[in-house]
Amino acid sequence: MYAPSALHPPQPDNTVSVEEFYRQLAADYHFIFTDWRKSVLAQSGALDRLIRQHTSGCGAKGCPVLDCAYGIGTQAIGLALRGYRVHASDLSPEAVARAQVEARRLRAADDMTFEVADFRALEEMSAGPFLAVIACDNALAHMLTLADLERALRSMWSKVMPGGVLLVSIRDYDRLLAEKPRATLPTVNDDAQGRHISFQVWDWADLEPTYRLSHFIVNETDGGWHTSCAVTALRAWQRAEVDAIAGDLPELAQAVWHMPDDSSYYQPVLAACRAAR
Repeated sequence: MYAPSALHPPQPDNTVSVEEFYRQLAADYHFIFTDWRKSVLAQSGALDRLIRQHTSGCGAKGCPVLDCAYGIGTQAIGLALRGYRVHASDLSPEAVARAQVEARRLRAADDMTFEVADFRALEEMSAGPFLAVIACDNALAHMLTLADLERALRSMWSKVMPGGVLLVSIRDYDRLLAEKPRATLPTVNDDAQGRHISFQVWDWADLEPTYRLSHFIVNETDGGWHTSCAVTALRAWQRAEVDAIAGDLPELAQAVWHMPDDSSYYQPVLAACRAAR
């Protein structure tokens, strides 16, 4: 059904490419969060603690980090504000452009560089290696095949320096596959332009651990309301499936999952540590 070797594999009916999905969301992505700027600080705090826990001999000041699923900068801007030197890459040029605006607005741009890149092909990136490589906010779920999941993890791993760590977060699909929820609760934001409501509808496949995600944003306008919807396909990877690939990464010293209760990050986070030389 899918072409694992293609950078842009065919999508299920009624969905668009991952790049197009995030192009559509770039302008309004922050409405996913009740308070985006507060989330920037909170998520970077949790990731900072994990980086320090799994690396040695490096304080935050100037340590190189790659956020290879940057989006509009929810994690990376906060890490730059904490003193890390962040290289930010994303598949979507529109998301990267929005992220640069936000980095300047939050005064983090001096400690950041930016690039459009697919995290399945990071070997082509000239920057690196990095103390930490991160891919958060469920980015791995866009990998619809085992081959693409392996390709992504190995690509990210290629940019982790000896003694460094790879941090990836996914939704708690071990639980969600049992429940198969149909939608997320809405978030509501009010600003000078009016009210903004964001929510998702999930349509699960019958025979595969995949679902079609329809992301709705309802914006208040002078004349009423305007609704936009971006649709993509995701795969509900269980932690054991990710572990099976991570366990074969070269020079792996440790791979451990941090759950929200112990990490303070809102999703489960895999920390894969590369052996120091």
